[in-house]
Amino acid sequence: MPDTPVTPAPDGRPLTAGVAVLATAVAVISVLVGGLLAAVSLTGHVFGAWPSPGSLSPGLVGAAMLGTSPGLFAVGRAARWQDVRTLVYALGVVLVGLFAVTLLNAGRLYIARGGGIVAVLFSLGWLFVLGTLCVAALATLTWQHLGAARPARPRALPLPAWSKPPLAVLGSAWLGIGTGLLLRPGFWAAFVPWDVARPDAQALGVWALALGTGVLGALAEDDLARTRPALLALPGTALAVTLVLAVHARSVDWSSGPALSLVCMLAGLACAGASGLVLLSRSAVPA
Repeated sequence: MPDTPVTPAPDGRPLTAGVAVLATAVAVISVLVGGLLAAVSLTGHVFGAWPSPGSLSPGLVGAAMLGTSPGLFAVGRAARWQDVRTLVYALGVVLVGLFAVTLLNAGRLYIARGGGIVAVLFSLGWLFVLGTLCVAALATLTWQHLGAARPARPRALPLPAWSKPPLAVLGSAWLGIGTGLLLRPGFWAAFVPWDVARPDAQALGVWALALGTGVLGALAEDDLARTRPALLALPGTALAVTLVLAVHARSVDWSSGPALSLVCMLAGLACAGASGLVLLSRSAVPA
């Protein structure tokens, strides 16, 4: 009797090697560059691709880079696109957004204004590396979506019903603030509870926009097992940003409404990521 052919189990769209390599490369760069920006900021010195009125804003950009790196490293270990797309879409927002902000503020970069040799070389490297990663992200994401896909498996671990309204509020808050800072930095920078330059406001806006994209993307995915890399990135980002803010506490107007909102939004990121990881660890879904 001939063997009956075995139909492959539905597994969705396979993750391409390009996306995995891109995520790993960005993770390594984030550890090195983000760690450098955060460490210099913690010493009270100003360092970045453009002049800033204080060391807090570059430190926050570095902290965000550093905090998301665990999730990016996890992307390279995944096999299916649906298991990583929440974080990868947010990564695309960061790379394209930061490169656009850098180009829009090209006249403010140290390579245009002049400065110390280290600052000039760093701004040149920032522009080159961001441009390369931006092109790579657009190419790899396009190739990822052109590949053939089988039907995806059913959701293994849907989000608890009680978590969806808070996630919708949290994601919308980050998305709204990020959009405002990116598109109208002159107006929205006044709501930032510390001194920021225009490129600082827009760079922070890009990161806020990416966080909002990630949170709302996880809500749309509605499966904790498919958002594991994003869950790893959330508490790390919240912790790194909180550390930089704590060291620069004197630079922040804590009596303002925006400062209170920022504290609540960071707490929301930490709680969302930590609670999701706890629920995953208690489930029978394999890592």
